[in-house]
This record gives sequence, C-alpha cells and structure tokens, in this order.
Amino acid sequence: MSITIERSFGPDAAADLLDLYETFEWWADREETPLRRALAATDEVVALRDEETDDLVAAARVLTDYTYYAMVFDVIVREGYRSEGLGRELMAALVTHPPLSGVDLSLLAREGLHPFYESCGFEPLDTVAQPHGYPDTLRPMAYRRDG
Repeated sequence: MSITIERSFGPDAAADLLDLYETFEWWADREETPLRRALAATDEVVALRDEETDDLVAAARVLTDYTYYAMVFDVIVREGYRSEGLGRELMAALVTHPPLSGVDLSLLAREGLHPFYESCGFEPLDTVAQPHGYPDTLRPMAYRRDG
C-alpha cells in the first residue's frame, strides 16, 4: 500500500471527507453542506490517501492561531485501514506540519485512545465531561514542543 500525505484540503474536498466519516458511527450523521462550512472555517487539514484506490484513509482537522495554540479535531482512520500504523503516520504528519511548527497542539481523546495519543507524544491533562451529553469522558491531551 502506498500512502500520500495531503496538506491542502478545502471545502471542495468535503465529499471525500464525508465518505471517510461515514465509516465511523461517531460522524455517520454528518452532511456535506455543513461539512463544507466546517472545512471553510478550518485552518489546517492533514490527510492520508491510498494511492492505489485514491481513497482518503485518514484525516485530522486543526483550528489554530498559528502562534500559541492549535486544537486538533476529528482524527479518523478509515475502517479496513485501522491497526496498520496509519493513525501514527497521520499524527506524525500533523505534528510536523510546517504551518504548525512552534505551536502547542491539544486534543480531546476518547476513553481508550489515551495510550495511542501518548505514543504519539501527547501528554494527558485533567479529564472533562463530553459536550452534548455524549457518554464518553474526554481527556484533554497536549503535544508540547520543546523551546
């Protein structure tokens, strides 16, 4: 399998991202028009594409001020590609993404994913309740850059 990293990802790519989201029940109810709006307001997207199938196989969105803070959202790996190291590859591409260099990254990790994010360099912070009444407790995690 040959994977490429995509770092230019705007509203026109909403259909690809929606197709990826539909592989996970957490985002199965998302629709293309609101997703286009979300992508238009997203500062950075890092994604992985399978060159053989042309499928988007992993992605993460980032909101940032490009100076102090960046919040990572919607980290996902396509079903059928999970457990192949693509999540780790996606996170490595994200933390080395040039526009985010020098910026501290944060995210909210679902229960059970803390060890994965820790293996990618994120440190756990205090837990918080999930917004909108979802049952999972989230743990904020931060990727602190040296210097």
